Order: sequence, then C-alpha cells, then structure tokens
Amino acid sequence: MSMCKLWYGIYPALLTPFDAREEIDFSMFKKNLRAQVEAGVSGVIIAGTLGEASTLSTQEKFDLLAAAKEVTPAGFPVILNIAEQVTRDAVVFAGRAADSGADGLMLLPPMRYRASDAEIVAYFQTVARASSLPIMIYNNPVDYAVCVTLDMFEQLADCPTIQAVKESTRDLTNITRMLNRFGERFKILGGVDTLALESQLVGAHGSVAGLVDAFPRETVAIFNLAGVGRIEEALAIYRWFMPLLELDIHPKLVQYIKLAATAEGLSNEYVRAPRLMLEGEERKRIQQVIDNAIATRPKLPEYLSLAKQASLN
Repeated sequence: MSMCKLWYGIYPALLTPFDAREEIDFSMFKKNLRAQVEAGVSGVIIAGTLGEASTLSTQEKFDLLAAAKEVTPAGFPVILNIAEQVTRDAVVFAGRAADSGADGLMLLPPMRYRASDAEIVAYFQTVARASSLPIMIYNNPVDYAVCVTLDMFEQLADCPTIQAVKESTRDLTNITRMLNRFGERFKILGGVDTLALESQLVGAHGSVAGLVDAFPRETVAIFNLAGVGRIEEALAIYRWFMPLLELDIHPKLVQYIKLAATAEGLSNEYVRAPRLMLEGEERKRIQQVIDNAIATRPKLPEYLSLAKQASLN
C-alpha cells in the first residue's frame, strides 16, 4: 500500500457505541463501519478521542480492531490510535497492533506528563523505530496543550514510518508552512470538522472527520467534489453541514455526535462514565440542530466516481 493511497481522503474517527450496561455494542459498531465503507471513506481510525479511548481498556481497543477487520474489505486501512502514558507501553502497544492486523497508527504525545519538545520527539522516534507500521502524528495544541512544531517535524523526518499528521492546530497557515518546508514528505489530514474544506483547498490530503460518523455520504461528497474542482457544489453542501460540524468542536463532542449518529440509525446515545448522556435543555437544543439539518438535507450529486477522477488529475 503506497503512502499516497493510505493517507488520502476521508478517515472517520469512529465512535464506540455502548449499550445500557456500558459494554461495547459491536453490532452497532459494525453497522456504522459498513455505512462508512459504502459511502466511500478511505479508511477509519478506531479508539481515538471520539471513540472514547480514555475509557477503553487495552483489550477492548484490540477487540474493536478485530471487529473492524471482520467487516472491512481487503486492503481497506484500519488505523489504531495510541494514547499511552509510558514510552515502553506505547512500543508494546504498537507491536501488538502490527501483530493484530492494524494498517497504521495514530500517535498522540504523552497526555498526563507535560513533556518538553525534546521528550515528545524522543517519544515519537522511539515508537516509530520500534514499529514497521505507518504512523500519523496527532497535532492538537488546542485540546492537548502540546504543539508539534515544524522544527520538531524536522527531527522526525528521518523516521520513514512517520508519514502523516492530523493537523488540528486550527491555524490554516500551518498547512502551507508544512508544505513549504517539507513538500510531500508528510501527508496532511485536517483534523477539525469546521475547517475541513478550507484545509483541503490549501493543500491537505484529506480529513480525519467526526460528523462523518452520522453523515458519511455528505462528508465524502464534499471532499470528492472539491477534489475535482467543483467548488460551488462542495460549498453548498458544506454550508448546509456547518451547524452540524460545529458539534465537533465542543467538549461534549462525543455525546453530540452520538446523538447525531443515533438520529441516522448509526449509533445510540449511551456513553461510558464519567461521561453522562445529554438531558434537559442541552439535549433538546442539540437535537434541534440535528433535526433542522435532516429536514433541509441537500440532494447529493453522484460523487463516488469522482474519487477516481481526482486521482487521475
């Protein structure tokens, strides 16, 4: 699998559906995943922030990986998130991921210890050099207070398995800076739903998306239309989508997006404590945003064939 093929297009950060007992609802997980594949996504990321990784056991993460592999076609990338606190634990996790059939890794910096730039680089390098799997670095200084700077990426450039970045700085100019400095050395996937189209238009190779969990066809349609220069059509869908996309940039993004996916029959509302389900005025307000969007849903053009057209350009 080439690097270009791997890190290109729409990558849903998959939800982890639970049942009323807070156990993983594997049937719903597979239903959502099948909908993503049918809608034309390029790969999926499991056990990420939106997948409630902080409340999943290590075994549950690998159970999700096994379930994903059961329903995805051959060659379809399933990326497993690593959010460990100890470097040697991350190395062990990466090795197990490779043995368990993961196609790549998304790698977060250590979360609980506020590491220095040198420590973060050393952490990434150690994991990368211990694994043969392709790696995407998650750069999210807004939520995690850690910024992977261009100088840090310069130090990571000699690690061939570090191939991509989930760009969640909220600074669109950072995409241009990365491209100016590194060219195509690192593939760039936008990581903020409300900047997805803008990120693509300034050079991002794809998006790690959240609301795609509820609206996969619309998400892929925007990307594919923009990829072949049909910007006005992409914009029309994007503008309709924006009130929903704003659900991705709230601390309760998990509950909000699960509510949206539930409306589409692709999840349920259950979360794992300490998260609590939405209730009262807040739930009513978010449900109204979802209902309004569904009521005004645009008719999509045929978009799946556009992905092949874009690859020929």
